[in-house]
Amino acid sequence: MELGAGTEGQLGTGRLLDEHHPQLLRSLSSLGPDSLLACGGAHVIALISGGRVVTWGRGTSGQLGHREAVSSVQPMVVEDLVAFDITYISAGWNHSGFVSESGQLFMCGDGAFGQLGLGDYISHSSPVEVPFFSSRHVKHIACGMRHSIALVEGNMGSHVYGFGSGKRGQLGISDDKVKSVSVPHVTLGLENLRINSIIANGDHSGAICTDGHFYRWGRGFGGDPDNYMPQTYCSKPIIQ
Repeated sequence: MELGAGTEGQLGTGRLLDEHHPQLLRSLSSLGPDSLLACGGAHVIALISGGRVVTWGRGTSGQLGHREAVSSVQPMVVEDLVAFDITYISAGWNHSGFVSESGQLFMCGDGAFGQLGLGDYISHSSPVEVPFFSSRHVKHIACGMRHSIALVEGNMGSHVYGFGSGKRGQLGISDDKVKSVSVPHVTLGLENLRINSIIANGDHSGAICTDGHFYRWGRGFGGDPDNYMPQTYCSKPIIQ
């Protein structure tokens, strides 16, 4: 069910109209039950049972992954990912990330700030595997406005990597401002923690540990300064 702004096709109804009441996407339900949904700036990604990925909405930066930088008012299967069993998805402002069961990370969309992690600053209309992680196992990807963070699992524990814009400290890779990086860098201060999940939104990032503690870094709000390194949100676990 979808509702809200729809002037860029992000509701998937086939119309460029806002909807004030929930709308059933019959074209999506016909593909099978969806297990995960990710909403970006004006595009949506759905993970369908069986590891298939469907996208719709604004695609002018290639964030839909349909090989062309075009928008879509209806859900369309991302054909370049059909051969992979996708288990996790994330939608940023104008870019997208996909994680396969084998731990591969694929990115597409706006790359002007290096947020695709591909070593360049250009946009890609088809999902491209991030070579940096070819020998690592990615568990989650989180896409913010102009940056991304990835959670990697291995024999030495979990690590978080950041790439893209670091202007507000949202990458957590330095105790000072970083303009942008196009290759993943490890987020500092989390190396000895067991990370369970990550989140990226706007110009800030966060991570939840297995013990329930929450760490955040990036843009400060309400007069708070920006945090260039991960800081604990509170002294007690927020999740029991």
